[in-house]
Amino acid sequence: MRQAERAIFDLRRGLPILLRHPGREILVQAVEGLDDKALAALQSLSGAPARLVLSEHRMAALGHRDAGETVSLDLSPLPGAASLRDLAWKRGVRLPATATSTPGADAERAALRLLGRAQLVPAAIACDVAPGRADAVAAEVASGELLAVSTETALRLCESGPGGLARISEARVPLAEAEDSRFVLFREADGIHEHVAIVIGDTSRWPEAVPVRLHSSCLTGDLFGSLRCDCGEQLRRGVAAINAMGGGVLLYLSQEGRGIGLANKLRAYGLQDEGLDTIDADQVIGFSKDERDFRVAHEMLEQLGIHQVMLLTNNPSKVEALQHAGINVVARQAIYGEVTTQNQRYLRTKANRHGHWLHELLNEQGEPASADPECLPAPDVATKL
Repeated sequence: MRQAERAIFDLRRGLPILLRHPGREILVQAVEGLDDKALAALQSLSGAPARLVLSEHRMAALGHRDAGETVSLDLSPLPGAASLRDLAWKRGVRLPATATSTPGADAERAALRLLGRAQLVPAAIACDVAPGRADAVAAEVASGELLAVSTETALRLCESGPGGLARISEARVPLAEAEDSRFVLFREADGIHEHVAIVIGDTSRWPEAVPVRLHSSCLTGDLFGSLRCDCGEQLRRGVAAINAMGGGVLLYLSQEGRGIGLANKLRAYGLQDEGLDTIDADQVIGFSKDERDFRVAHEMLEQLGIHQVMLLTNNPSKVEALQHAGINVVARQAIYGEVTTQNQRYLRTKANRHGHWLHELLNEQGEPASADPECLPAPDVATKL
Protein backbone atom coordinates (compact mmCIF):
# COMPACT_ATOMS: atom_id res chain seq x y z
CA MET A 1 0.00 0.00 0.00
CA ARG A 2 2.89 2.32 0.75
CA GLN A 3 4.21 1.96 -2.82
CA ALA A 4 0.80 2.83 -4.21
CA GLU A 5 0.67 5.97 -2.08
CA ARG A 6 4.13 6.96 -3.36
CA ALA A 7 2.93 6.33 -6.91
CA ILE A 8 0.36 9.11 -6.52
CA PHE A 9 3.13 11.61 -5.74
CA ASP A 10 5.25 10.45 -8.70
CA LEU A 11 2.30 10.86 -11.07
CA ARG A 12 1.69 14.37 -9.74
CA ARG A 13 5.35 15.17 -10.39
CA GLY A 14 4.96 14.11 -14.03
CA LEU A 15 6.94 10.88 -13.63
CA PRO A 16 6.02 7.46 -15.05
CA ILE A 17 5.28 4.48 -12.82
CA LEU A 18 5.31 0.74 -13.48
CA LEU A 19 2.11 -1.19 -12.84
CA ARG A 20 2.60 -4.93 -12.37
CA HIS A 21 -0.14 -7.43 -13.09
CA PRO A 22 0.27 -11.21 -13.33
CA GLY A 23 1.76 -11.87 -16.77
CA ARG A 24 1.94 -8.17 -17.63
CA GLU A 25 3.93 -5.02 -16.86
CA ILE A 26 2.78 -1.61 -18.04
CA LEU A 27 4.41 1.82 -17.87
CA VAL A 28 1.94 4.66 -17.30
CA GLN A 29 2.28 8.41 -17.16
CA ALA A 30 -0.23 11.24 -16.79
CA VAL A 31 -1.17 13.09 -19.96
CA GLU A 32 -1.36 16.23 -17.86
CA GLY A 33 2.10 17.80 -17.99
CA LEU A 34 3.33 15.39 -20.67
CA ASP A 35 5.73 16.69 -23.33
CA ASP A 36 7.15 15.10 -26.46
CA LYS A 37 10.49 14.30 -24.83
CA ALA A 38 8.83 12.40 -21.98
CA LEU A 39 6.54 10.60 -24.44
CA ALA A 40 9.51 9.44 -26.51
CA ALA A 41 11.40 8.34 -23.40
CA LEU A 42 8.45 6.28 -22.18
CA GLN A 43 8.15 4.43 -25.49
CA SER A 44 11.90 3.90 -25.68
CA LEU A 45 12.06 2.40 -22.19
CA SER A 46 9.09 0.10 -22.79
CA GLY A 47 9.98 -0.93 -26.33
CA ALA A 48 6.31 -0.70 -27.27
CA PRO A 49 4.00 1.92 -28.80
CA ALA A 50 2.05 4.16 -26.47
CA ARG A 51 -1.72 4.03 -26.04
CA LEU A 52 -4.08 6.66 -24.67
CA VAL A 53 -6.27 5.57 -21.75
CA LEU A 54 -9.46 7.55 -21.11
CA SER A 55 -12.43 7.31 -18.76
CA GLU A 56 -15.97 6.46 -19.81
CA HIS A 57 -16.98 10.06 -19.09
CA ARG A 58 -14.36 11.49 -21.44
CA MET A 59 -15.29 8.93 -24.09
CA ALA A 60 -18.92 10.02 -23.80
CA ALA A 61 -17.83 13.63 -24.29
CA LEU A 62 -16.00 12.50 -27.44
CA GLY A 63 -19.24 11.00 -28.73
CA HIS A 64 -18.62 7.37 -27.72
CA ARG A 65 -21.12 6.32 -25.06
CA ASP A 66 -21.28 2.92 -23.37
CA ALA A 67 -17.55 2.49 -23.91
CA GLY A 68 -16.89 0.89 -20.52
CA GLU A 69 -15.27 2.24 -17.36
CA THR A 70 -11.88 2.68 -19.04
CA VAL A 71 -10.87 2.56 -22.68
CA SER A 72 -7.46 1.96 -24.23
CA LEU A 73 -6.97 3.73 -27.57
CA ASP A 74 -4.46 2.76 -30.23
CA LEU A 75 -3.67 5.93 -32.17
CA SER A 76 -1.62 5.28 -35.28
CA PRO A 77 0.25 7.40 -36.04
CA LEU A 78 0.63 8.54 -32.45
CA PRO A 79 0.08 12.31 -32.17
CA GLY A 80 2.35 14.58 -30.18
CA ALA A 81 1.87 15.48 -26.55
CA ALA A 82 -0.10 18.65 -27.32
CA SER A 83 -2.64 16.73 -29.41
CA LEU A 84 -2.90 14.04 -26.73
CA ARG A 85 -3.76 16.74 -24.19
CA ASP A 86 -6.47 17.99 -26.54
CA LEU A 87 -7.91 14.48 -26.74
CA ALA A 88 -7.77 14.26 -22.95
CA TRP A 89 -9.80 17.33 -22.06
CA LYS A 90 -10.43 19.81 -24.86
CA ARG A 91 -14.01 20.42 -25.90
CA GLY A 92 -15.10 19.74 -29.48
CA VAL A 93 -12.27 17.44 -30.59
CA ARG A 94 -12.87 14.05 -32.19
CA LEU A 95 -10.88 10.86 -32.20
CA PRO A 96 -8.88 10.21 -35.38
CA ALA A 97 -10.67 7.99 -37.87
CA THR A 98 -7.84 5.46 -37.56
CA ALA A 99 -8.20 5.11 -33.76
CA THR A 100 -9.12 1.68 -32.45
CA SER A 101 -10.34 1.04 -28.93
CA THR A 102 -10.31 -1.88 -26.54
CA PRO A 103 -11.79 -2.09 -23.04
CA GLY A 104 -9.23 -1.21 -20.40
CA ALA A 105 -8.06 -4.04 -18.15
CA ASP A 106 -7.27 -3.80 -14.44
CA ALA A 107 -3.97 -2.05 -15.10
CA GLU A 108 -5.64 0.71 -17.13
CA ARG A 109 -8.37 1.03 -14.52
CA ALA A 110 -5.74 1.31 -11.77
CA ALA A 111 -3.90 4.00 -13.74
CA LEU A 112 -7.00 6.22 -14.01
CA ARG A 113 -7.97 5.59 -10.39
CA LEU A 114 -4.52 6.71 -9.25
CA LEU A 115 -4.74 9.82 -11.42
CA GLY A 116 -8.14 10.64 -9.96
CA ARG A 117 -6.76 10.18 -6.46
CA ALA A 118 -3.96 12.57 -7.42
CA GLN A 119 -6.59 15.06 -8.69
CA LEU A 120 -5.08 15.02 -12.16
CA VAL A 121 -7.07 14.75 -15.38
CA PRO A 122 -8.02 11.04 -15.67
CA ALA A 123 -6.10 10.43 -18.88
CA ALA A 124 -2.95 8.31 -19.10
CA ILE A 125 -0.34 7.23 -21.61
CA ALA A 126 0.31 3.51 -21.27
CA CYS A 127 3.02 1.30 -22.76
CA ASP A 128 3.24 -2.45 -22.22
CA VAL A 129 6.81 -3.52 -21.45
CA ALA A 130 8.14 -5.57 -24.37
CA PRO A 131 9.94 -8.82 -23.42
CA GLY A 132 13.22 -7.46 -24.75
CA ARG A 133 13.03 -4.43 -22.46
CA ALA A 134 12.09 -6.24 -19.23
CA ASP A 135 15.67 -6.23 -17.93
CA ALA A 136 16.12 -2.52 -18.63
CA VAL A 137 12.88 -1.70 -16.84
CA ALA A 138 13.86 -3.93 -13.90
CA ALA A 139 17.17 -2.07 -13.66
CA GLU A 140 15.31 1.27 -13.47
CA VAL A 141 13.18 -0.10 -10.64
CA ALA A 142 16.21 -1.50 -8.81
CA SER A 143 18.05 1.84 -9.04
CA GLY A 144 15.08 3.74 -7.62
CA GLU A 145 14.55 5.73 -10.81
CA LEU A 146 11.20 4.04 -11.46
CA LEU A 147 8.56 3.12 -8.90
CA ALA A 148 6.77 -0.22 -9.31
CA VAL A 149 3.42 -1.07 -7.74
CA SER A 150 1.06 -3.98 -8.21
CA THR A 151 -2.25 -3.32 -9.93
CA GLU A 152 -4.08 -5.07 -7.10
CA THR A 153 -2.49 -2.82 -4.47
CA ALA A 154 -3.22 0.34 -6.47
CA LEU A 155 -6.89 -0.58 -6.87
CA ARG A 156 -7.20 -1.52 -3.22
CA LEU A 157 -5.81 1.86 -2.18
CA CYS A 158 -8.16 3.79 -4.46
CA GLU A 159 -11.23 1.82 -3.44
CA SER A 160 -10.53 1.80 0.29
CA GLY A 161 -11.51 5.39 0.96
CA PRO A 162 -9.33 7.62 3.14
CA GLY A 163 -7.89 4.75 5.16
CA GLY A 164 -7.08 5.40 8.80
CA LEU A 165 -7.49 9.09 9.53
CA ALA A 166 -4.99 10.46 12.02
CA ARG A 167 -6.03 13.19 14.43
CA ILE A 168 -3.06 15.54 14.16
CA SER A 169 -3.62 18.81 16.01
CA GLU A 170 -6.27 21.11 17.43
CA ALA A 171 -6.70 24.59 18.84
CA ARG A 172 -9.34 27.09 19.88
CA VAL A 173 -10.23 29.35 16.94
CA PRO A 174 -12.94 31.93 17.76
CA LEU A 175 -15.10 32.66 14.70
CA ALA A 176 -17.26 35.68 13.92
CA GLU A 177 -20.34 33.42 13.76
CA ALA A 178 -19.32 31.23 16.72
CA GLU A 179 -16.77 32.44 19.24
CA ASP A 180 -16.63 29.15 21.13
CA SER A 181 -15.09 27.08 18.33
CA ARG A 182 -12.25 24.61 18.15
CA PHE A 183 -10.49 23.35 15.00
CA VAL A 184 -9.45 19.68 14.93
CA LEU A 185 -7.27 18.63 11.99
CA PHE A 186 -7.32 15.11 10.54
CA ARG A 187 -4.84 13.76 7.96
CA GLU A 188 -5.47 10.91 5.53
CA ALA A 189 -3.10 7.94 5.55
CA ASP A 190 -1.57 8.80 2.17
CA GLY A 191 -0.62 12.26 3.45
CA ILE A 192 -2.25 14.14 0.58
CA HIS A 193 -5.47 15.45 2.09
CA GLU A 194 -6.18 17.12 5.41
CA HIS A 195 -9.68 17.78 6.75
CA VAL A 196 -10.84 20.00 9.60
CA ALA A 197 -13.64 19.45 12.10
CA ILE A 198 -14.91 22.77 13.46
CA VAL A 199 -16.24 21.85 16.88
CA ILE A 200 -18.70 24.50 18.06
CA GLY A 201 -19.89 25.04 21.62
CA ASP A 202 -19.64 22.97 24.77
CA THR A 203 -19.83 19.30 23.78
CA SER A 204 -21.48 18.40 27.09
CA ARG A 205 -24.42 20.64 26.19
CA TRP A 206 -24.90 19.52 22.60
CA PRO A 207 -28.35 18.28 21.54
CA GLU A 208 -28.78 14.51 21.49
CA ALA A 209 -28.90 14.64 17.69
CA VAL A 210 -25.78 16.71 17.07
CA PRO A 211 -26.16 19.42 14.41
CA VAL A 212 -23.63 18.60 11.68
CA ARG A 213 -22.78 20.07 8.31
CA LEU A 214 -20.49 18.46 5.70
CA HIS A 215 -18.89 21.31 3.74
CA SER A 216 -16.53 20.59 0.84
CA SER A 217 -13.75 23.14 0.46
CA CYS A 218 -14.27 25.86 -2.14
CA LEU A 219 -11.34 28.25 -2.38
CA THR A 220 -13.10 30.57 -4.81
CA GLY A 221 -16.33 30.81 -2.83
CA ASP A 222 -15.24 30.31 0.78
CA LEU A 223 -12.21 32.60 0.71
CA PHE A 224 -12.76 35.01 -2.18
CA GLY A 225 -16.55 35.27 -2.19
CA SER A 226 -17.03 34.05 -5.76
CA LEU A 227 -20.46 34.84 -7.17
CA ARG A 228 -20.44 31.63 -9.27
CA CYS A 229 -21.61 29.56 -6.29
CA ASP A 230 -23.19 29.92 -2.86
CA CYS A 231 -20.49 28.02 -0.97
CA GLY A 232 -19.11 30.89 1.09
CA GLU A 233 -22.54 31.89 2.33
CA GLN A 234 -23.45 28.29 3.10
CA LEU A 235 -20.23 27.93 5.09
CA ARG A 236 -20.78 30.98 7.27
CA ARG A 237 -24.53 30.40 7.64
CA GLY A 238 -23.81 26.80 8.54
CA VAL A 239 -21.48 27.83 11.36
CA ALA A 240 -24.01 30.39 12.60
CA ALA A 241 -26.88 27.89 12.48
CA ILE A 242 -24.95 25.23 14.41
CA ASN A 243 -24.00 27.82 17.03
CA ALA A 244 -27.64 28.93 17.35
CA MET A 245 -28.73 25.31 17.90
CA GLY A 246 -26.49 24.95 20.92
CA GLY A 247 -23.37 23.69 19.15
CA GLY A 248 -22.26 20.86 16.92
CA VAL A 249 -19.73 20.24 14.18
CA LEU A 250 -18.97 21.53 10.71
CA LEU A 251 -16.71 19.15 8.80
CA TYR A 252 -14.57 21.12 6.34
CA LEU A 253 -13.56 18.49 3.79
CA SER A 254 -10.68 18.78 1.34
CA GLN A 255 -12.82 17.94 -1.70
CA GLU A 256 -12.53 20.98 -3.95
CA GLY A 257 -14.79 21.01 -6.99
CA ARG A 258 -16.80 17.95 -5.84
CA GLY A 259 -13.54 16.04 -5.51
CA ILE A 260 -11.76 16.93 -8.77
CA GLY A 261 -9.37 19.50 -7.31
CA LEU A 262 -8.87 23.20 -7.96
CA ALA A 263 -6.99 22.85 -11.27
CA ASN A 264 -9.76 20.77 -12.80
CA LYS A 265 -12.46 22.95 -11.28
CA LEU A 266 -10.96 25.95 -13.06
CA ARG A 267 -10.86 23.96 -16.31
CA ALA A 268 -14.54 23.18 -15.79
CA TYR A 269 -15.26 26.87 -15.13
CA GLY A 270 -13.76 27.69 -18.51
CA LEU A 271 -16.10 25.18 -20.15
CA GLN A 272 -19.06 26.61 -18.23
CA ASP A 273 -18.19 30.01 -19.69
CA GLU A 274 -18.68 28.36 -23.10
CA GLY A 275 -22.22 27.36 -22.13
CA LEU A 276 -21.94 23.96 -20.41
CA ASP A 277 -23.44 23.30 -17.00
CA THR A 278 -21.33 21.93 -14.14
CA ILE A 279 -22.08 18.26 -14.83
CA ASP A 280 -21.38 18.40 -18.57
CA ALA A 281 -18.23 20.46 -18.00
CA ASP A 282 -16.86 17.88 -15.57
CA GLN A 283 -17.65 15.09 -18.04
CA VAL A 284 -15.70 16.81 -20.82
CA ILE A 285 -12.53 16.58 -18.73
CA GLY A 286 -13.24 12.98 -17.80
CA PHE A 287 -15.01 13.05 -14.44
CA SER A 288 -18.37 11.88 -13.13
CA LYS A 289 -20.87 14.39 -11.79
CA ASP A 290 -19.52 13.94 -8.24
CA GLU A 291 -16.15 12.41 -7.32
CA ARG A 292 -16.41 12.95 -3.57
CA ASP A 293 -16.09 10.16 -1.03
CA PHE A 294 -18.03 10.93 2.14
CA ARG A 295 -16.53 7.97 3.99
CA VAL A 296 -14.01 10.47 5.34
CA ALA A 297 -16.85 12.35 7.06
CA HIS A 298 -18.03 9.16 8.72
CA GLU A 299 -14.52 8.45 10.02
CA MET A 300 -14.23 11.97 11.45
CA LEU A 301 -17.59 11.71 13.20
CA GLU A 302 -16.61 8.31 14.61
CA GLN A 303 -13.41 9.74 16.06
CA LEU A 304 -15.36 12.63 17.57
CA GLY A 305 -17.77 10.16 19.18
CA ILE A 306 -20.81 11.35 17.20
CA HIS A 307 -23.30 8.70 16.10
CA GLN A 308 -26.61 10.57 15.87
CA VAL A 309 -26.92 13.78 13.86
CA MET A 310 -29.25 16.44 12.57
CA LEU A 311 -27.74 17.15 9.18
CA LEU A 312 -27.66 20.62 7.65
CA THR A 313 -27.74 19.91 3.93
CA ASN A 314 -29.66 20.20 0.68
CA ASN A 315 -27.88 17.17 -0.77
CA PRO A 316 -29.54 13.73 -0.62
CA SER A 317 -26.18 12.03 -1.28
CA LYS A 318 -24.79 13.29 2.02
CA VAL A 319 -27.78 11.91 3.93
CA GLU A 320 -27.51 8.55 2.18
CA ALA A 321 -23.72 8.33 2.61
CA LEU A 322 -23.85 8.87 6.36
CA GLN A 323 -26.78 6.51 6.80
CA HIS A 324 -25.03 3.83 4.78
CA ALA A 325 -21.95 4.23 7.00
CA GLY A 326 -23.99 3.69 10.13
CA ILE A 327 -24.52 7.29 11.29
CA ASN A 328 -28.09 7.82 12.51
CA VAL A 329 -29.37 10.87 10.59
CA VAL A 330 -32.57 11.67 12.47
CA ALA A 331 -33.44 14.97 10.78
CA ARG A 332 -32.38 17.32 8.03
CA GLN A 333 -32.37 21.09 7.82
CA ALA A 334 -31.97 23.09 4.65
CA ILE A 335 -29.06 25.51 4.46
CA TYR A 336 -29.30 28.12 1.73
CA GLY A 337 -27.14 30.86 0.28
CA GLU A 338 -28.35 33.79 -1.78
CA VAL A 339 -29.59 33.28 -5.32
CA THR A 340 -27.79 35.68 -7.64
CA THR A 341 -27.67 36.29 -11.36
CA GLN A 342 -24.27 34.59 -11.47
CA ASN A 343 -25.12 31.43 -9.50
CA GLN A 344 -28.73 30.78 -10.52
CA ARG A 345 -27.84 28.38 -13.33
CA TYR A 346 -25.44 26.53 -11.03
CA LEU A 347 -28.14 26.12 -8.40
CA ARG A 348 -30.71 24.96 -10.94
CA THR A 349 -28.27 22.32 -12.17
CA LYS A 350 -27.79 21.11 -8.61
CA ALA A 351 -31.57 20.89 -8.18
CA ASN A 352 -32.52 19.37 -11.51
CA ARG A 353 -29.52 17.13 -12.28
CA HIS A 354 -27.92 16.43 -8.89
CA GLY A 355 -31.28 16.08 -7.13
CA HIS A 356 -30.55 18.66 -4.43
CA TRP A 357 -33.50 19.94 -2.40
CA LEU A 358 -33.41 23.49 -3.77
CA HIS A 359 -36.69 23.87 -5.62
CA GLU A 360 -38.25 25.87 -2.78
CA LEU A 361 -35.33 28.29 -2.83
CA LEU A 362 -35.59 28.61 -6.60
CA ASN A 363 -39.37 29.13 -6.45
CA GLU A 364 -40.14 26.03 -8.47
CA GLN A 365 -43.00 23.61 -7.91
CA GLY A 366 -42.41 20.12 -6.60
CA GLU A 367 -39.32 18.30 -5.39
CA PRO A 368 -36.53 16.65 -7.41
CA ALA A 369 -36.83 12.98 -8.22
CA SER A 370 -34.79 12.09 -5.11
CA ALA A 371 -36.96 12.57 -2.02
CA ASP A 372 -35.97 12.41 1.64
CA PRO A 373 -35.23 8.81 2.71
CA GLU A 374 -38.22 7.25 4.44
CA CYS A 375 -36.40 7.00 7.77
CA LEU A 376 -36.13 10.80 7.99
CA PRO A 377 -38.78 13.22 9.17
CA ALA A 378 -40.06 15.55 6.49
CA PRO A 379 -37.68 18.46 5.80
CA ASP A 380 -40.02 20.99 7.44
CA VAL A 381 -39.66 19.26 10.83
CA ALA A 382 -36.46 21.26 11.24
CA THR A 383 -36.60 25.03 10.95
CA LYS A 384 -35.29 26.22 7.60
CA LEU A 385 -32.88 29.10 7.39
